[in-house]
Amino acid sequence: MAKGVVKQRNSRRCLWCIVAIVILGGIAGGIYYVVKKKILDKNSSSTSSLEDKYSDALKIAMQFFDVQKSGKLVDDKIPWRGNSGLKDGSQAKLDLSMGMYDAGDNVKFGFPMAFTATVLSWAILEYGEHMEHINQREPAENSLAWITDFLLNAHPSQNVLYIQVGDPKEDHKCWEKPEKMTTKRPLKLVNSSKPGSDVAAETAAALASASLVFKKTDSTYSSTLLKHAKQLFTFADKYKGSYTKSHPEVATYYNSKGYGDELLWAASWLYHATGDTTYLRYVTEENADKYAKVDGPTWFSWDNKLAGAQVLLSRLSFFGDKGAKGNSGIDDYKKSADELMCALLPDSPSATASRTKSGLIWITKWDSLQHPVGSAFLAVLYSDYMRASDNEILSCGDDSFEPSDLRKFAQSQADYVLGDNPMDISYLVGYGDKYPEFVHHRGASIPVDATTGCTEGFKWLSSKKPNPNVAMGALVGGPFKNESFIDSRNNSMQTEPTTYNSAVLVGLLSSLVNTSSPVKSLNEN
Repeated sequence: MAKGVVKQRNSRRCLWCIVAIVILGGIAGGIYYVVKKKILDKNSSSTSSLEDKYSDALKIAMQFFDVQKSGKLVDDKIPWRGNSGLKDGSQAKLDLSMGMYDAGDNVKFGFPMAFTATVLSWAILEYGEHMEHINQREPAENSLAWITDFLLNAHPSQNVLYIQVGDPKEDHKCWEKPEKMTTKRPLKLVNSSKPGSDVAAETAAALASASLVFKKTDSTYSSTLLKHAKQLFTFADKYKGSYTKSHPEVATYYNSKGYGDELLWAASWLYHATGDTTYLRYVTEENADKYAKVDGPTWFSWDNKLAGAQVLLSRLSFFGDKGAKGNSGIDDYKKSADELMCALLPDSPSATASRTKSGLIWITKWDSLQHPVGSAFLAVLYSDYMRASDNEILSCGDDSFEPSDLRKFAQSQADYVLGDNPMDISYLVGYGDKYPEFVHHRGASIPVDATTGCTEGFKWLSSKKPNPNVAMGALVGGPFKNESFIDSRNNSMQTEPTTYNSAVLVGLLSSLVNTSSPVKSLNEN
């Protein structure tokens, strides 16, 4: 099924485009008009320049998904990548050859991969028209389907989900290209006796959100995605437990701090996909008390979806969703989202102190850019919800802020990533005049014609020369709190890129490409 579906994705072509033509006419005399026109022209030029910058960055960021693909590559756009992992899943008589490698290694981790799909779906649903303007919607949908095909195949029965391909411990003993892997590719799964509510619920969220993306263009595929999403959510809720408790060895790489946020996140997406108020009651009644009560704002990431669920559910409040009408629980989520936005705004009386001197949100030294990019994405979504629903004021204590303030904050985080920082470096590989050249990435670091075994490839890890292959679109880990950055291949803390960070960056950049009102219902997309 997977190969057929992807072939169908790749055969889809843009069916329509929107061309906006603005004609300024009517010549009026007077100095006032001339001065005003110069000001307008200057502002228009500035806006156009900003949009061009974000458009260029988006086109580059989108390429990293192609860099990370596993399986038999269709219409391969990355010259130094080739087929890999073709036998993945064969020991279970499954085709798990597709999907994406999470970062600079050769393991496929289901938990962050599913989050990648959920966020990429969200970006397409909210800003697909923006992507369409610059011919990036089709690549985004193709990359999404590359993941969801894998997730469908990884769910062979109702209470079984395969969550990992490859052994990270053995994989990290080698430094070799995915095309030349010599290590064994064992599988991990969760089931009723080894539960994984977090990974199963995140996968449910991924498939439910993706079902909305493909609803109009491929209704059969959309229905299949939704069917699996419902089953996975039921599985996650019925057999509660964390997947890193079932598989403690995975905690070293992607430890889950709890599954409550994923259950709320998945139910939120299932409500958007189905309109079934059962899912709405799930997030607003007993489970809200269990999983949504936290002290202060949380940070959106692959391991914590609560802030994302708050913003997603606030959508219902902003646009007057019928099913959510009179539901005080939805109002509570919106209040929490308001608190998060107030924490992000630098001039708010409740602004978080967790940021660098230059204003970058900074939470952790490992993969530091995940939180500012995630925060910026949520902020610009919230800004657009406010503007489109005529809720123009955000109250933070005694101060009030407008949608433009949230957008300005989001732009500041995006601009930092793209080079407006003390290091004058773009953390998006391939964008700008200066970007990391020693990205911690096996395929990028080893020459195409090199022959390496498991350990012989380590000479490329320690090489003093820049990567021979450019990992286009990679968002590296990012700066330390003092805003320093060491471009070293051995510095995986700062130079390793990830697909899930790329998905959030794609969402952020897509939002900034243009300004338009979001649809009132994601089911209308």
